[in-house]
Amino acid sequence: MSSLLHRLVLAAALLGAACFVGVEVMILYQLGGQFLPYIPRSADEFAGYLMGTSAFLALAHTFVADEHIRVTLVLDRVGPAIRPTLERLAVILAAALAAYLAWHISKLAWQTWQLDERSSGLIALPMWIPQAAMAFGAITFFLAVAERAWRIWQGESTALEPQTGEVLRADR
Repeated sequence: MSSLLHRLVLAAALLGAACFVGVEVMILYQLGGQFLPYIPRSADEFAGYLMGTSAFLALAHTFVADEHIRVTLVLDRVGPAIRPTLERLAVILAAALAAYLAWHISKLAWQTWQLDERSSGLIALPMWIPQAAMAFGAITFFLAVAERAWRIWQGESTALEPQTGEVLRADR
């Protein structure tokens, strides 16, 4: 994986982790609100936005770390001559689906920005803000999938294991 893409994936993962911490802060804020002299407003709404954003920002890192669920029912049943071809087709399909996701989420964020759409909660948050973060995560995910597809089609590696030290993993 190129150094620039690696840094981009890592930055997205760190932002996703920060958003997840934000979810926890919003929940604690709302739970602790019963002891405050005022009612916490829209904490559940912001927690939802942060949760969706954290999931999209973590997609690429999860893919690079091989933590996505990979179903190999068909691959386990075919011979070694057909397996590389099926792996290539699968990774191209994954890249196409990731491109579709990235394009449409980016388009949604752009249209929301153009229309100045705002949330319907007590705090009228411009919706393009969480959608733009989701689009960044989807684009990063597409770049990671496309890079892996390129490597597999070049014949470098059909194994879906990251190179040593390429990603941070909690279990190592």
